[in-house]
Amino acid sequence: MSLQAQIEALRIELSAAIENATDTRAMDEIRISALGKKSPISALLSTLGKMPPEERSYNGALINALRDDIAAKIVDKIAALKSAALEARLKAETLDITLPLQPAPTARGRIHPISQTIDEITAIFSDMGFSIAEGPDIETDYYNFTALNFPEGHPAREMHDTFFMKPGPDGVKKVLRTHTSPVQIRVMQKTDAKPAASYLTPPMDPPIRVVMPGRTYRNDSDQTHTPMFHQVEGLVIDKSSHIGQLRWVLEEFLKAFFEVPNVTLRFRPSFFPFTEPSMEVDVQCDRSGSEVKIGEGKDWLEILGCGMVHPNVIANAGLDPDVYQGFAWGIGIDRIAMLKYGMPDLRAFFDADQRWIAHYGFRPLDLPTLFGGLSS
Repeated sequence: MSLQAQIEALRIELSAAIENATDTRAMDEIRISALGKKSPISALLSTLGKMPPEERSYNGALINALRDDIAAKIVDKIAALKSAALEARLKAETLDITLPLQPAPTARGRIHPISQTIDEITAIFSDMGFSIAEGPDIETDYYNFTALNFPEGHPAREMHDTFFMKPGPDGVKKVLRTHTSPVQIRVMQKTDAKPAASYLTPPMDPPIRVVMPGRTYRNDSDQTHTPMFHQVEGLVIDKSSHIGQLRWVLEEFLKAFFEVPNVTLRFRPSFFPFTEPSMEVDVQCDRSGSEVKIGEGKDWLEILGCGMVHPNVIANAGLDPDVYQGFAWGIGIDRIAMLKYGMPDLRAFFDADQRWIAHYGFRPLDLPTLFGGLSS
């Protein structure tokens, strides 16, 4: 076989090996075998010394052309294999760093059931002509107890597991309020933060019709009690207020809140220092199933406390108890929220569990209204 034929056969063989290589490791082996010292091309170059000068120049050019051609093909193939390997790796390890379109805050956010219930309560009583009032969470001993007919040393002060605070520089004893009833005194006195010594400031002119939602605090914690909870207090002061009006207000409120056509109430004698007479109120319900159904059935459930405002409380607020009388009531907001919306454990209200709030929460724009349905 002539030298030209050997060169062409070697070109075809090495080109095929390069074309069929699948990775850079195989290409390294081909490069060494094709261009190394013991390669067929090196063997051809070693024969040039035995050739006549004319043939040596011509055949040397052919062999060097073969070597350059194979070397170029090896470089191109290695580059192609590396590029393909990088592309495959990038494809396998690709991460989509773009984020999907998030729902709007008004669609994703939820109103806590307590906030919703407070809005429902205020919507109902506002429709009845009541004003809304609030007071401080840290109260003086006077407003929390004394002004509400809890005399110093009276056993009734032990009815509440109170969080007492150290007296301030002025010596005034303070507590975390155990009920929202102190706001009654502040409303009647038309004051937000008057010291105990000035409780005879000019009173608000009756008639007074006000509800007072807010946080309250007692040292108690279990499935139905938490150290911080919510109450709403109601107060009516007028010259002719009576228990019949109190009953009507409570019935209308409960019908609107639980969204039922009728409720039946049962009043039982009780004791609260700030009312006389005092009563516990039960509502007729059905407990036969997994949920308590208000307004039907033959069972009874205690739901609130109420009574006629004690004359001493009216006098402590600067009004004449011989001229004015009134009634008041207090309801646990957390409790009626649990009853209405079927929530079994009060402690979950304060766990900040996103799953719980997503299940029990309310859409921000679904504001409670009487004509549109409180919880629709």
